[in-house]
Amino acid sequence: MQSIETTFNLRLWTVDEYHRMAETGILDSSERVELLEGKIIWMSAKGTAHRSAVGRTDYLFKEALKNRAWVSIQDPVALSKNSEPEPDVAVVKIDPLDYADHHPTPEEVYLIIEVADSSLKFDCDTKGTAYAKAGIADYWVLDVIDRELYVYRQPTPEGYKNKTVLSEDKTISPLQFPDLVVSVYDMLPPTY
Repeated sequence: MQSIETTFNLRLWTVDEYHRMAETGILDSSERVELLEGKIIWMSAKGTAHRSAVGRTDYLFKEALKNRAWVSIQDPVALSKNSEPEPDVAVVKIDPLDYADHHPTPEEVYLIIEVADSSLKFDCDTKGTAYAKAGIADYWVLDVIDRELYVYRQPTPEGYKNKTVLSEDKTISPLQFPDLVVSVYDMLPPTY
């Protein structure tokens, strides 16, 4: 069965058009959407495990990196003229204006982390391809259901060449911060 994208030519949106839709009220400020490869995508609702993992990961990276990087939570990243996703966690270069005049671009991104509860396939496949096309060198997907970390590296226009899956008892270092050893367990919600 062919997808709608292969059957019809779709009209894709640019970041500028996406912003104008929000400014004029076409997109309501309460709508949880993001622009990915020209398509406006509904973001899934945040469950408690998702929220916990985002908070724990945010705290962990802010504490560990202090003045070495800026850590943003669910804020836009300007991947291209057609993509402006809002990753759960983005570790980016420090900007003298704290990104008041622009969203971080791929050249300013050290690491992107998406937290998946119901969105694992979308985060790994669709978002992974968009991040790879943009040249994001280090992309992680934290699976809060199976308590694993998917690590994607070596981006190409078709996707990532390298994929590793780590269990919760493993550790990893971000590419740009090899001295920082992160425990997968510490990013996950606590178990009872």
